[in-house]
Amino acid sequence: MKKLIGLSVLICLAAFAQDRQRSSAQHDAAQHGGGRPAEVGGGHVPARGPAPAREPASARSPNSGQPSNAARSPQPAAENHAAENHIAPDRQGHPELPHVHASNDQWVGHNSGANDPHYHVDQPWSHGRFTGGFGPQHQFVLGGGNRERFWFNNFYWDVAPYDYNIVAGWNWSGDQIVIYEDPDHDGWYLAYNPRLGTYAHVEYLGG
Repeated sequence: MKKLIGLSVLICLAAFAQDRQRSSAQHDAAQHGGGRPAEVGGGHVPARGPAPAREPASARSPNSGQPSNAARSPQPAAENHAAENHIAPDRQGHPELPHVHASNDQWVGHNSGANDPHYHVDQPWSHGRFTGGFGPQHQFVLGGGNRERFWFNNFYWDVAPYDYNIVAGWNWSGDQIVIYEDPDHDGWYLAYNPRLGTYAHVEYLGG
């Protein structure tokens, strides 16, 4: 009988400790904005890429009339936001960068259309087409490099100069990315970062 009472007390103490642990975790989550899924990023991966843009390139921004080789020439570091791909925040707390909504897979900021001069390429896909797989079934871990040349699984890439500011916070030796086809800009793909929820135009350089 004494053993049974002792066992019951131990079970109660264990349950009490678990309860306190759970309450403490919930309190911490509430203090740090946790307890609910992130609206952008947080590991979410879109089920599909963006639909083709409906808006003309002229609707993008007053800076869209740059020379057609703007996307192929690195911009000087001293240049202002005109040389960077910033967008107006669509919701409070969302980044001023192209991103995807975790709730409905809406690709925000991909609306410049096929004639956007920032993504003009004289010879699209000159290094061949990427065949490693697209979408959420194919998540790759970055193996190193930088915005001018990075890689994973022996596939090599670079980032469009206009999108350099988007990838400033990417971890080139550890972040996961997912590749999607770009329906508007020949020669480019979209690399999406699930951790941050942002995406950038990238060019395949071969394997």
